[in-house]
Amino acid sequence: MTTVKTYNHHLWDHGISQGYSVNGTVYISGQFSHDKEGAFVGEGDIEAQTRQTLENLDRVLAEFGVTKSNLAYVEVYLTNAEEHFEPCIKLFKEYMGQHRPAGSCIGVSYLASPVQLIEISAVAHTD
Repeated sequence: MTTVKTYNHHLWDHGISQGYSVNGTVYISGQFSHDKEGAFVGEGDIEAQTRQTLENLDRVLAEFGVTKSNLAYVEVYLTNAEEHFEPCIKLFKEYMGQHRPAGSCIGVSYLASPVQLIEISAVAHTD
């Protein structure tokens, strides 16, 4: 039997869910730096954007009853990766603690919003 659950925060509709779980695997759409009302947070500040993006990742994980310790794979997309890599990874490592999922950090020219410096997508497990 296939078990499917989705989560959508209903702030806007881009045709995707924030999270999609099937048979114990949770696929998390790219999270970025917005607050619970959808307002952008941290324009020009990679540290503020990273913190908010990780909070949003936590929020999606919680909707599936799991935490960051359930992350299996994480993709971090950074604009200006040469400048933003070190502060972002420092905060990411603090966030993860001793847990070390697989992952990638990918430098990109731009993201969906012109003020967006970071986006994080992930795969987690519910077992």
